[in-house]
Amino acid sequence: MVEIAGGLGMLKSIIENLQGKKVMIAGFGKEGRSSLKFMQEYLPQSPVTIADHDATLREEIYVHHPEVRFLGGPSCLDQLYDFDLILKSPGMKLPEGISKSVQISSQTDLFLAAFHRKIIGITGTKGKSTTAHLIYHLLCKTGKKAVLVGNMGRPCFDSIRELQQETHIVFELSAHQLQYVRHSPHIALLLNVFEEHLDYFVTLETYRQAKMNILRYAEPGDHALTDIRLRAFMPDSNTQLHFLDPDQGFEAQPLPINLPGKHNQYNAAMAISAVELLGANREAAINTLRGFEGLPHRLQLIGPYNGLRFVNDSIATVPEATIAALQAWPQPDYLILGGYDRGIRYETLVGYLLDNSPGMIFYTGKAGDRIVEGLQKQGNSIPLHPFRDLEEVFDHLKIHAKAGQVCLLSPAAASYDRYRNFEQRGDRFVELARAFSKSLR
Repeated sequence: MVEIAGGLGMLKSIIENLQGKKVMIAGFGKEGRSSLKFMQEYLPQSPVTIADHDATLREEIYVHHPEVRFLGGPSCLDQLYDFDLILKSPGMKLPEGISKSVQISSQTDLFLAAFHRKIIGITGTKGKSTTAHLIYHLLCKTGKKAVLVGNMGRPCFDSIRELQQETHIVFELSAHQLQYVRHSPHIALLLNVFEEHLDYFVTLETYRQAKMNILRYAEPGDHALTDIRLRAFMPDSNTQLHFLDPDQGFEAQPLPINLPGKHNQYNAAMAISAVELLGANREAAINTLRGFEGLPHRLQLIGPYNGLRFVNDSIATVPEATIAALQAWPQPDYLILGGYDRGIRYETLVGYLLDNSPGMIFYTGKAGDRIVEGLQKQGNSIPLHPFRDLEEVFDHLKIHAKAGQVCLLSPAAASYDRYRNFEQRGDRFVELARAFSKSLR
Protein backbone atom coordinates (compact mmCIF):
# COMPACT_ATOMS: atom_id res chain seq x y z
CA MET A 1 0.00 0.00 0.00
CA VAL A 2 1.27 3.48 -0.90
CA GLU A 3 1.65 5.77 2.11
CA ILE A 4 0.11 9.23 1.98
CA ALA A 5 2.09 12.31 2.90
CA GLY A 6 1.41 13.46 6.42
CA GLY A 7 0.57 9.98 7.66
CA LEU A 8 -3.15 10.14 6.82
CA GLY A 9 -4.60 6.67 7.27
CA MET A 10 -7.93 7.41 5.62
CA LEU A 11 -6.90 5.67 2.39
CA LYS A 12 -7.06 2.36 4.22
CA SER A 13 -10.78 2.74 4.88
CA ILE A 14 -11.50 3.30 1.18
CA ILE A 15 -9.53 0.22 0.23
CA GLU A 16 -11.27 -1.87 2.89
CA ASN A 17 -14.67 -0.80 1.53
CA LEU A 18 -13.69 -2.07 -1.93
CA GLN A 19 -11.57 -5.09 -1.06
CA GLY A 20 -12.97 -8.53 -1.79
CA LYS A 21 -15.98 -7.15 -3.66
CA LYS A 22 -17.12 -7.65 -7.21
CA VAL A 23 -17.19 -4.03 -8.40
CA MET A 24 -18.95 -2.37 -11.32
CA ILE A 25 -17.95 1.15 -12.30
CA ALA A 26 -21.15 2.61 -13.79
CA GLY A 27 -20.15 5.36 -16.20
CA PHE A 28 -16.74 5.80 -17.81
CA GLY A 29 -16.37 9.56 -17.94
CA LYS A 30 -13.74 11.52 -16.03
CA GLU A 31 -14.75 10.13 -12.63
CA GLY A 32 -15.20 6.58 -13.90
CA ARG A 33 -11.70 6.63 -15.35
CA SER A 34 -10.37 7.94 -12.06
CA SER A 35 -12.12 5.11 -10.20
CA LEU A 36 -10.59 2.53 -12.50
CA LYS A 37 -7.13 4.06 -12.01
CA PHE A 38 -7.63 3.86 -8.24
CA MET A 39 -8.71 0.21 -8.39
CA GLN A 40 -5.76 -0.75 -10.58
CA GLU A 41 -3.29 1.06 -8.33
CA TYR A 42 -4.50 -0.06 -4.92
CA LEU A 43 -6.50 -3.23 -5.64
CA PRO A 44 -4.86 -4.66 -8.77
CA GLN A 45 -6.13 -8.19 -8.11
CA SER A 46 -9.79 -7.17 -7.81
CA PRO A 47 -11.92 -7.82 -10.90
CA VAL A 48 -13.57 -4.69 -12.28
CA THR A 49 -16.37 -4.27 -14.81
CA ILE A 50 -17.08 -1.02 -16.65
CA ALA A 51 -20.65 -0.22 -17.74
CA ASP A 52 -21.40 2.70 -20.03
CA HIS A 53 -24.18 3.54 -22.47
CA ASP A 54 -21.53 4.51 -25.03
CA ALA A 55 -20.74 1.19 -26.72
CA THR A 56 -17.92 2.78 -28.74
CA LEU A 57 -15.76 2.76 -25.58
CA ARG A 58 -15.34 -0.99 -25.98
CA GLU A 59 -12.34 -0.69 -28.29
CA GLU A 60 -10.55 1.81 -26.01
CA ILE A 61 -11.00 -0.44 -22.99
CA TYR A 62 -9.98 -3.54 -24.94
CA VAL A 63 -6.75 -1.86 -26.09
CA HIS A 64 -5.76 -0.06 -22.88
CA HIS A 65 -7.39 -2.22 -20.21
CA PRO A 66 -7.70 -5.74 -21.64
CA GLU A 67 -8.13 -7.19 -18.15
CA VAL A 68 -11.32 -5.15 -17.60
CA ARG A 69 -14.74 -6.45 -18.60
CA PHE A 70 -16.91 -3.96 -20.49
CA LEU A 71 -20.70 -3.75 -20.78
CA GLY A 72 -21.85 -1.19 -23.31
CA GLY A 73 -24.95 0.12 -25.01
CA PRO A 74 -28.58 0.41 -23.86
CA SER A 75 -28.42 -2.85 -21.89
CA CYS A 76 -25.19 -2.01 -20.03
CA LEU A 77 -26.94 -1.96 -16.64
CA ASP A 78 -28.92 -5.17 -17.05
CA GLN A 79 -26.47 -7.14 -14.90
CA LEU A 80 -26.37 -4.82 -11.88
CA TYR A 81 -27.52 -7.58 -9.54
CA ASP A 82 -24.41 -9.65 -10.32
CA PHE A 83 -22.18 -7.19 -8.41
CA ASP A 84 -21.47 -6.58 -4.74
CA LEU A 85 -20.88 -2.86 -5.20
CA ILE A 86 -21.77 -0.31 -7.86
CA LEU A 87 -19.44 2.70 -8.07
CA LYS A 88 -21.80 5.18 -9.70
CA SER A 89 -20.41 8.06 -11.74
CA PRO A 90 -22.31 11.39 -11.76
CA GLY A 91 -25.11 11.54 -14.30
CA MET A 92 -25.33 7.76 -14.78
CA LYS A 93 -28.96 7.02 -14.04
CA LEU A 94 -29.63 3.70 -12.32
CA PRO A 95 -32.95 1.81 -12.38
CA GLU A 96 -35.56 2.93 -9.86
CA GLY A 97 -35.28 1.17 -6.51
CA ILE A 98 -31.99 -0.53 -7.32
CA SER A 99 -30.38 0.70 -4.08
CA LYS A 100 -32.65 -1.64 -2.08
CA SER A 101 -31.05 -4.70 -3.66
CA VAL A 102 -27.50 -3.64 -4.56
CA GLN A 103 -24.96 -1.56 -2.63
CA ILE A 104 -24.58 1.77 -4.42
CA SER A 105 -21.54 3.90 -3.68
CA SER A 106 -19.32 6.39 -5.47
CA GLN A 107 -16.01 8.19 -5.23
CA THR A 108 -17.86 10.96 -3.43
CA ASP A 109 -19.33 8.76 -0.70
CA LEU A 110 -16.14 6.76 -0.10
CA PHE A 111 -14.13 9.98 0.04
CA LEU A 112 -16.61 11.71 2.37
CA ALA A 113 -16.50 8.73 4.72
CA ALA A 114 -12.70 8.58 4.76
CA PHE A 115 -11.81 12.30 4.90
CA HIS A 116 -14.93 13.65 6.60
CA ARG A 117 -13.21 15.98 9.09
CA LYS A 118 -11.12 17.60 6.35
CA ILE A 119 -13.93 18.44 3.92
CA ILE A 120 -15.77 21.67 3.21
CA GLY A 121 -18.53 20.62 0.81
CA ILE A 122 -20.40 23.10 -1.38
CA THR A 123 -23.57 22.50 -3.34
CA GLY A 124 -26.44 24.54 -4.76
CA THR A 125 -28.22 24.90 -8.05
CA LYS A 126 -26.15 27.98 -8.81
CA GLY A 127 -23.07 29.57 -7.30
CA LYS A 128 -21.30 26.43 -6.10
CA SER A 129 -18.29 26.73 -8.43
CA THR A 130 -17.69 30.37 -7.61
CA THR A 131 -18.14 29.76 -3.88
CA ALA A 132 -15.87 26.70 -3.88
CA HIS A 133 -13.15 28.63 -5.71
CA LEU A 134 -13.63 31.55 -3.32
CA ILE A 135 -13.16 29.30 -0.29
CA TYR A 136 -10.07 27.74 -1.84
CA HIS A 137 -8.71 31.23 -2.61
CA LEU A 138 -9.40 32.49 0.92
CA LEU A 139 -7.78 29.47 2.56
CA CYS A 140 -4.65 29.70 0.44
CA LYS A 141 -4.33 33.46 0.90
CA THR A 142 -4.75 33.21 4.68
CA GLY A 143 -1.93 30.70 5.00
CA LYS A 144 -3.81 27.40 5.07
CA LYS A 145 -3.17 24.36 2.88
CA ALA A 146 -6.06 23.35 0.65
CA VAL A 147 -7.02 21.31 -2.40
CA LEU A 148 -10.02 21.86 -4.66
CA VAL A 149 -11.87 18.81 -6.03
CA GLY A 150 -15.22 17.59 -7.27
CA ASN A 151 -17.74 18.90 -9.74
CA MET A 152 -15.34 21.61 -10.93
CA GLY A 153 -13.58 18.89 -12.94
CA ARG A 154 -11.12 17.09 -10.68
CA PRO A 155 -12.20 13.70 -9.27
CA CYS A 156 -11.57 13.55 -5.54
CA PHE A 157 -9.55 10.31 -5.73
CA ASP A 158 -6.98 12.17 -7.87
CA SER A 159 -6.05 14.37 -4.90
CA ILE A 160 -5.24 11.64 -2.38
CA ARG A 161 -1.47 11.68 -2.84
CA GLU A 162 -1.36 15.44 -2.14
CA LEU A 163 -3.17 15.34 1.18
CA GLN A 164 -1.31 16.17 4.34
CA GLN A 165 -2.48 16.18 7.93
CA GLU A 166 -3.30 19.91 7.85
CA THR A 167 -4.83 20.01 4.34
CA HIS A 168 -8.38 21.29 3.93
CA ILE A 169 -10.39 19.70 1.11
CA VAL A 170 -12.76 22.04 -0.73
CA PHE A 171 -15.27 19.75 -2.44
CA GLU A 172 -17.75 21.08 -4.99
CA LEU A 173 -20.72 18.69 -5.06
CA SER A 174 -23.46 18.32 -7.65
CA ALA A 175 -26.87 16.75 -7.03
CA HIS A 176 -25.73 13.78 -9.12
CA GLN A 177 -22.75 13.24 -6.82
CA LEU A 178 -24.92 13.57 -3.71
CA GLN A 179 -27.79 11.35 -4.84
CA TYR A 180 -26.66 8.11 -3.18
CA VAL A 181 -24.24 9.34 -0.49
CA ARG A 182 -24.56 8.23 3.13
CA HIS A 183 -21.97 10.64 4.54
CA SER A 184 -21.76 14.43 4.80
CA PRO A 185 -18.82 16.85 4.92
CA HIS A 186 -17.64 18.42 8.17
CA ILE A 187 -18.70 21.85 6.89
CA ALA A 188 -21.57 21.83 4.38
CA LEU A 189 -22.70 24.79 2.29
CA LEU A 190 -26.12 24.53 0.64
CA LEU A 191 -26.44 27.77 -1.31
CA ASN A 192 -29.86 27.43 -2.95
CA VAL A 193 -32.22 25.00 -4.64
CA PHE A 194 -34.04 25.91 -7.86
CA GLU A 195 -35.66 23.76 -10.53
CA GLU A 196 -32.84 22.07 -12.47
CA HIS A 197 -31.91 18.69 -13.95
CA LEU A 198 -35.58 17.65 -14.09
CA ASP A 199 -34.75 15.53 -17.14
CA TYR A 200 -32.83 13.33 -14.67
CA PHE A 201 -34.56 13.81 -11.30
CA VAL A 202 -38.09 14.29 -12.77
CA THR A 203 -39.43 16.31 -9.81
CA LEU A 204 -38.10 19.28 -7.86
CA GLU A 205 -38.61 17.37 -4.60
CA THR A 206 -36.42 14.45 -5.72
CA TYR A 207 -33.74 16.91 -6.81
CA ARG A 208 -34.01 18.84 -3.53
CA GLN A 209 -33.69 15.66 -1.46
CA ALA A 210 -30.46 14.78 -3.31
CA LYS A 211 -29.10 18.23 -2.44
CA MET A 212 -30.13 17.80 1.21
CA ASN A 213 -27.85 14.78 1.49
CA ILE A 214 -24.96 17.20 1.91
CA LEU A 215 -26.09 17.71 5.52
CA ARG A 216 -28.42 14.77 6.16
CA TYR A 217 -25.63 12.50 7.47
CA ALA A 218 -23.73 15.05 9.55
CA GLU A 219 -21.90 14.01 12.70
CA PRO A 220 -21.95 15.86 16.04
CA GLY A 221 -19.77 18.96 15.76
CA ASP A 222 -20.40 19.42 12.04
CA HIS A 223 -21.68 22.70 10.59
CA ALA A 224 -24.02 23.66 7.76
CA LEU A 225 -24.39 27.07 6.13
CA THR A 226 -27.53 27.54 4.08
CA ASP A 227 -30.12 29.94 2.68
CA ILE A 228 -32.65 30.95 5.33
CA ARG A 229 -35.43 30.31 2.80
CA LEU A 230 -34.59 26.60 2.93
CA ARG A 231 -35.21 26.39 6.68
CA ALA A 232 -38.49 24.50 6.22
CA PHE A 233 -36.81 21.79 4.13
CA MET A 234 -33.99 20.92 6.52
CA PRO A 235 -33.77 17.17 7.23
CA ASP A 236 -33.09 15.79 10.69
CA SER A 237 -29.33 15.77 11.23
CA ASN A 238 -26.63 16.36 13.83
CA THR A 239 -25.27 19.45 12.14
CA GLN A 240 -25.19 22.94 13.62
CA LEU A 241 -27.23 25.06 11.23
CA HIS A 242 -26.19 28.60 10.30
CA PHE A 243 -28.62 30.55 8.09
CA LEU A 244 -27.72 33.39 5.74
CA ASP A 245 -30.23 35.62 4.00
CA PRO A 246 -29.41 36.27 0.32
CA ASP A 247 -31.63 39.35 0.48
CA GLN A 248 -29.73 40.93 3.37
CA GLY A 249 -28.49 44.49 2.84
CA PHE A 250 -25.29 43.90 0.91
CA GLU A 251 -25.87 47.24 -0.81
CA ALA A 252 -25.26 49.15 2.44
CA GLN A 253 -21.95 47.44 3.21
CA PRO A 254 -20.84 45.34 0.22
CA LEU A 255 -17.99 42.90 0.47
CA PRO A 256 -14.98 44.00 -1.61
CA ILE A 257 -15.27 41.36 -4.32
CA ASN A 258 -14.64 42.21 -7.96
CA LEU A 259 -17.65 40.25 -9.22
CA PRO A 260 -20.93 41.89 -10.23
CA GLY A 261 -24.33 41.03 -8.80
CA LYS A 262 -25.98 40.63 -5.42
CA HIS A 263 -25.75 36.86 -5.81
CA ASN A 264 -21.96 37.11 -5.76
CA GLN A 265 -22.13 39.14 -2.55
CA TYR A 266 -24.08 36.22 -1.09
CA ASN A 267 -21.54 33.69 -2.42
CA ALA A 268 -18.72 35.72 -0.88
CA ALA A 269 -20.55 35.95 2.46
CA MET A 270 -20.96 32.17 2.46
CA ALA A 271 -17.28 31.68 1.70
CA ILE A 272 -16.20 34.07 4.46
CA SER A 273 -18.44 32.30 6.98
CA ALA A 274 -17.02 28.91 5.96
CA VAL A 275 -13.38 29.88 6.45
CA GLU A 276 -14.24 31.54 9.77
CA LEU A 277 -15.48 28.15 10.98
CA LEU A 278 -12.03 26.83 10.09
CA GLY A 279 -10.32 29.44 12.23
CA ALA A 280 -9.53 32.11 9.64
CA ASN A 281 -9.59 35.74 10.74
CA ARG A 282 -12.67 37.41 9.25
CA GLU A 283 -11.02 40.75 8.51
CA ALA A 284 -8.00 39.10 6.88
CA ALA A 285 -10.28 36.90 4.78
CA ILE A 286 -12.38 39.86 3.63
CA ASN A 287 -9.25 41.74 2.61
CA THR A 288 -8.20 38.87 0.34
CA LEU A 289 -11.48 38.95 -1.60
CA ARG A 290 -10.14 41.75 -3.80
CA GLY A 291 -7.60 39.39 -5.34
CA PHE A 292 -10.18 36.85 -6.49
CA GLU A 293 -10.82 36.74 -10.22
CA GLY A 294 -14.11 35.39 -11.47
CA LEU A 295 -14.52 32.12 -13.35
CA PRO A 296 -15.23 31.83 -17.08
CA HIS A 297 -18.87 31.66 -18.22
CA ARG A 298 -20.12 33.45 -15.09
CA LEU A 299 -20.90 37.07 -16.01
CA GLN A 300 -17.55 37.09 -17.80
CA LEU A 301 -17.04 40.46 -19.45
CA ILE A 302 -15.59 40.23 -22.96
CA GLY A 303 -14.44 43.55 -24.31
CA PRO A 304 -15.34 46.28 -24.70
CA TYR A 305 -14.33 45.98 -28.34
CA ASN A 306 -14.85 49.15 -30.34
CA GLY A 307 -17.43 50.24 -27.80
CA LEU A 308 -19.38 46.96 -27.59
CA ARG A 309 -19.41 44.81 -24.46
CA PHE A 310 -20.21 41.10 -24.47
CA VAL A 311 -21.10 39.25 -21.26
CA ASN A 312 -20.68 35.48 -21.20
CA ASP A 313 -23.03 33.98 -18.61
CA SER A 314 -23.41 30.58 -20.26
CA ILE A 315 -23.54 28.93 -16.81
CA ALA A 316 -27.04 30.40 -16.41
CA THR A 317 -29.11 27.29 -17.11
CA VAL A 318 -32.08 28.19 -14.87
CA PRO A 319 -34.35 31.27 -14.79
CA GLU A 320 -33.09 32.41 -11.37
CA ALA A 321 -29.54 32.65 -12.71
CA THR A 322 -30.66 34.74 -15.68
CA ILE A 323 -32.62 37.07 -13.40
CA ALA A 324 -29.47 37.49 -11.27
CA ALA A 325 -27.52 38.30 -14.44
CA LEU A 326 -30.11 40.89 -15.46
CA GLN A 327 -29.86 42.48 -12.03
CA ALA A 328 -26.09 42.73 -12.47
CA TRP A 329 -26.41 43.95 -16.09
CA PRO A 330 -29.85 45.61 -16.18
CA GLN A 331 -31.73 45.96 -19.45
CA PRO A 332 -29.00 44.86 -21.87
CA ASP A 333 -29.43 45.88 -25.47
CA TYR A 334 -29.36 42.23 -26.56
CA LEU A 335 -30.20 39.17 -24.47
CA ILE A 336 -29.59 35.62 -25.72
CA LEU A 337 -32.00 33.04 -24.28
CA GLY A 338 -32.99 29.42 -24.70
CA GLY A 339 -31.63 26.01 -25.57
CA TYR A 340 -32.40 22.51 -24.39
CA ASP A 341 -35.75 22.21 -22.61
CA ARG A 342 -35.57 20.34 -19.28
CA GLY A 343 -39.15 21.08 -18.34
CA ILE A 344 -38.48 23.81 -15.78
CA ARG A 345 -40.95 26.67 -15.31
CA TYR A 346 -40.31 30.10 -16.83
CA GLU A 347 -43.17 32.18 -15.45
CA THR A 348 -40.94 34.12 -13.04
CA LEU A 349 -38.41 34.94 -15.76
CA VAL A 350 -41.17 35.99 -18.16
CA GLY A 351 -42.57 38.38 -15.56
CA TYR A 352 -39.14 39.80 -14.85
CA LEU A 353 -38.43 40.36 -18.56
CA LEU A 354 -41.73 42.18 -19.06
CA ASP A 355 -40.96 44.49 -16.13
CA ASN A 356 -37.29 44.99 -17.06
CA SER A 357 -37.29 44.83 -20.83
CA PRO A 358 -34.02 44.24 -22.69
CA GLY A 359 -33.63 45.97 -26.04
CA MET A 360 -34.01 42.73 -28.01
CA ILE A 361 -34.23 39.03 -27.22
CA PHE A 362 -32.54 36.40 -29.36
CA TYR A 363 -34.04 32.99 -28.58
CA THR A 364 -33.33 29.40 -29.57
CA GLY A 365 -34.40 25.82 -28.92
CA LYS A 366 -37.54 24.48 -27.28
CA ALA A 367 -36.73 26.32 -24.07
CA GLY A 368 -36.52 29.58 -26.01
CA ASP A 369 -39.84 28.82 -27.70
CA ARG A 370 -41.50 28.32 -24.32
CA ILE A 371 -40.08 31.57 -22.94
CA VAL A 372 -41.31 33.50 -25.99
CA GLU A 373 -44.71 31.79 -25.78
CA GLY A 374 -44.98 32.98 -22.18
CA LEU A 375 -44.02 36.52 -23.19
CA GLN A 376 -46.54 36.65 -26.01
CA LYS A 377 -49.34 35.44 -23.75
CA GLN A 378 -48.64 38.45 -21.50
CA GLY A 379 -48.78 41.03 -24.31
CA ASN A 380 -45.06 41.21 -25.08
CA SER A 381 -43.60 44.30 -26.76
CA ILE A 382 -39.91 43.28 -26.68
CA PRO A 383 -38.43 42.70 -30.16
CA LEU A 384 -37.86 38.96 -30.62
CA HIS A 385 -35.43 37.27 -32.99
CA PRO A 386 -35.20 33.46 -33.35
CA PHE A 387 -31.84 31.89 -34.16
CA ARG A 388 -30.38 28.44 -34.67
CA ASP A 389 -26.66 29.12 -34.24
CA LEU A 390 -24.83 31.84 -32.34
CA GLU A 391 -23.30 32.83 -35.67
CA GLU A 392 -26.73 34.15 -36.70
CA VAL A 393 -26.81 36.40 -33.63
CA PHE A 394 -23.47 37.92 -34.54
CA ASP A 395 -24.51 38.36 -38.17
CA HIS A 396 -27.38 40.49 -36.88
CA LEU A 397 -25.08 42.43 -34.55
CA LYS A 398 -22.71 43.24 -37.41
CA ILE A 399 -25.53 45.10 -39.10
CA HIS A 400 -27.39 46.65 -36.17
CA ALA A 401 -25.12 46.92 -33.09
CA LYS A 402 -23.93 50.34 -31.97
CA ALA A 403 -21.09 51.53 -29.76
CA GLY A 404 -21.95 51.48 -26.06
CA GLN A 405 -24.32 48.54 -26.33
CA VAL A 406 -24.25 45.31 -24.31
CA CYS A 407 -24.93 41.77 -25.52
CA LEU A 408 -25.63 39.31 -22.68
CA LEU A 409 -25.59 35.54 -23.12
CA SER A 410 -27.59 34.23 -20.15
CA PRO A 411 -29.73 31.45 -21.63
CA ALA A 412 -31.82 30.16 -18.67
CA ALA A 413 -31.52 26.75 -20.32
CA ALA A 414 -29.11 23.89 -20.83
CA SER A 415 -27.02 23.68 -23.99
CA TYR A 416 -27.41 20.01 -24.95
CA ASP A 417 -29.54 20.60 -28.04
CA ARG A 418 -26.54 22.18 -29.78
CA TYR A 419 -23.44 22.11 -27.57
CA ARG A 420 -21.72 19.46 -25.46
CA ASN A 421 -22.05 21.59 -22.32
CA PHE A 422 -22.34 25.18 -21.14
CA GLU A 423 -18.57 25.62 -21.41
CA GLN A 424 -18.57 24.83 -25.12
CA ARG A 425 -21.48 27.22 -25.65
CA GLY A 426 -19.71 29.97 -23.72
CA ASP A 427 -16.40 29.35 -25.49
CA ARG A 428 -18.12 29.72 -28.85
CA PHE A 429 -19.74 32.98 -27.74
CA VAL A 430 -16.34 34.32 -26.66
CA GLU A 431 -14.74 33.25 -29.96
CA LEU A 432 -17.44 35.00 -31.96
CA ALA A 433 -17.24 38.12 -29.78
CA ARG A 434 -13.52 38.41 -30.39
CA ALA A 435 -13.87 37.72 -34.10
CA PHE A 436 -16.68 40.24 -34.28
CA SER A 437 -14.48 42.89 -32.69
CA LYS A 438 -11.89 42.33 -35.39
CA SER A 439 -14.49 42.81 -38.10
CA LEU A 440 -15.10 46.38 -36.87
CA ARG A 441 -11.48 47.48 -37.05
